[in-house]
Amino acid sequence: MLPNSLSWFKRTGAVLSFALLCVPFSASAQTALKFNLGWRVEASGAGFLVALQKGYFKQEGLDVTIDTGNGSAGAITQVAAGVYDAASADIATLIEHNVKNPTAKVIAAMIQYDLNPNSIMVKKNSGITKPADLVGKKIAGQPFNASRKLFPMFANAAKIDANAIQWQNIEPGLGDTQFIKGEVDGVAYFFFTGLINLKGKGLKPEELTVFRFSDFGVQSYGNAIVVKPKLIEENPKAVQGLIRAITKGWLDVFADPAVGAKAVKTREPLADEALELERLQYIINGSMLTPAVRENGYGAATDARIRATISEVSAALAITTPPAPADVFTDKFLPPRADRLPKR
Repeated sequence: MLPNSLSWFKRTGAVLSFALLCVPFSASAQTALKFNLGWRVEASGAGFLVALQKGYFKQEGLDVTIDTGNGSAGAITQVAAGVYDAASADIATLIEHNVKNPTAKVIAAMIQYDLNPNSIMVKKNSGITKPADLVGKKIAGQPFNASRKLFPMFANAAKIDANAIQWQNIEPGLGDTQFIKGEVDGVAYFFFTGLINLKGKGLKPEELTVFRFSDFGVQSYGNAIVVKPKLIEENPKAVQGLIRAITKGWLDVFADPAVGAKAVKTREPLADEALELERLQYIINGSMLTPAVRENGYGAATDARIRATISEVSAALAITTPPAPADVFTDKFLPPRADRLPKR
């Protein structure tokens, strides 16, 4: 019996070895990447979560881990340090980082928000009806708050004195409360974050006047997908796959925002799905599905607007030696335009 058993083992072993050689090693071939949302799990991360949950990253040979963040500055610093391979972060913060850290630069490979979402919000019954009426008023916003930090961009576009605002360095939650009580005249916010946060505290969107920076001539892009140069150098195919998968995820969300809200709820069970859907609709309609995106495809940037972004940010942050456009954005990893056009 032993000879026959050995014969069987040899034959079977040969067959198994051949079979294993024929099976693609998809698991071992996956390139592990870490992505930072730049913020907590909410509607702003919907497209990334859809791409993960639908397996779009896997299809590109990528094993992507998505983590929450604490703001653009932290996300960019961690990408530059190699803690993360890519992140969603404000392009103005990228510009500031690259100027301050010339040996640890990062670059944007895709635009997330075509229109800048920064804003100042006031009550409609406040008597503040135009930017000039903000002069001398108390606005809640901490120094690291993007809408406060970049307020000079808005002030320049709206032709008002950027130094004429009485900024109140108040913790965001407390700032909302003081705003509702009338103890401050306005709040500085990404418009979609402010509208939802304030609604949750009893102040309806229709009771607010929102001075969105982009409505007054500010051309700067908002968030972008920030990538570490080392990954671009060592594995450009992975960067291309990452951007392609993210594009698919956001196009799905554009076509059906409910898919995005559900993805947020799946990742964060404590999230209010209806509230995140409302927030997502503000984000899509107000910052993402713009005429430029419908024309050029999602994720694209024009040279003119990149240069305008650099100019506006440099003026706002007193940057005396602005970076070159090539040090801020690259389009070489974007899918073809036809693959980036919104479906609705």
